[in-house]
Amino acid sequence: MTASIPAQSRRRMVARAELAGSALCFGLMAILARKLTMPGMGFSAGHLAVLRFVVGALASLVAFALIPGLYRPSNYRLLVTRGISGGAVVVLYFYALAHIPAGEAGILYNVFPVIAVAMSLAIFKERPTIHLWLAILAASLGVVLVLGQGHLGLGLGLGRGELAALAAAVFAATSANAIRAARHTENAATIFFYFCLAGLPVVLPFALSPWPGLLHGGLAAWGLAVLMSLLALSGQMLMSEAYGVLSVSEAAVWLQLLPIVQYLLAMPMLGERATAAGLAGVLITVAGVAYGTVLGHRARA
Repeated sequence: MTASIPAQSRRRMVARAELAGSALCFGLMAILARKLTMPGMGFSAGHLAVLRFVVGALASLVAFALIPGLYRPSNYRLLVTRGISGGAVVVLYFYALAHIPAGEAGILYNVFPVIAVAMSLAIFKERPTIHLWLAILAASLGVVLVLGQGHLGLGLGLGRGELAALAAAVFAATSANAIRAARHTENAATIFFYFCLAGLPVVLPFALSPWPGLLHGGLAAWGLAVLMSLLALSGQMLMSEAYGVLSVSEAAVWLQLLPIVQYLLAMPMLGERATAAGLAGVLITVAGVAYGTVLGHRARA
């Protein structure tokens, strides 16, 4: 019994590292998506959503062919539900990135971990510790400070980009709980494949406009689009693996790193400006994550 406790602790540390890696992958994905939907690049939010699912599905089929037994679906209903909600997340988030700055889109979208925790209370009967609640509160406060930068603030006007990011957050919270439930019977690779397979019909209607060509600089844009899809694949796989170990509430603390990573990356890569309040929010969020990591878990009996 005593030997299993260190092993479980190691698994939790690996899962936290996976969520940190997932935040980095998704942050880079968002930066590239924002860049690719700028005027002159030729890609729409629907184009990128379709490409992300096609690349993910093809990569999954290759992995299934190379690794026997990796494809092990069990609960088809839950897998399809996760795919449909994930499809809605992707197209709404890419739409938001096409209309508002990447940092702003990331901050608004990342209210989803808090919504996911509220859902998990009813679905899984999870009981986060007081330390975990304080960590979520601190990390969320840091995110609010970042949200208060520049033209944003408590009087935030909700345009179509902002509303799309918030709608994506609701679907993302549903997806997070679906992944957590599916990890009891499914592996991360199978969950990701159905995410792509069931999500593709959701996003296809939004990609009917002409696609960019390969000539006159189009090849470079397509290369970035494929790289964006591979980053999304990596981020999704890492997150699904982590949900096999961590509760929804503990994962929520670590997922607060996503908008912070996106906010920091947007400065050098997109020229978006930082403020003192925004940088203070970054520090508070990181402190909240550290606090939740050290004290947030429930002690074993």
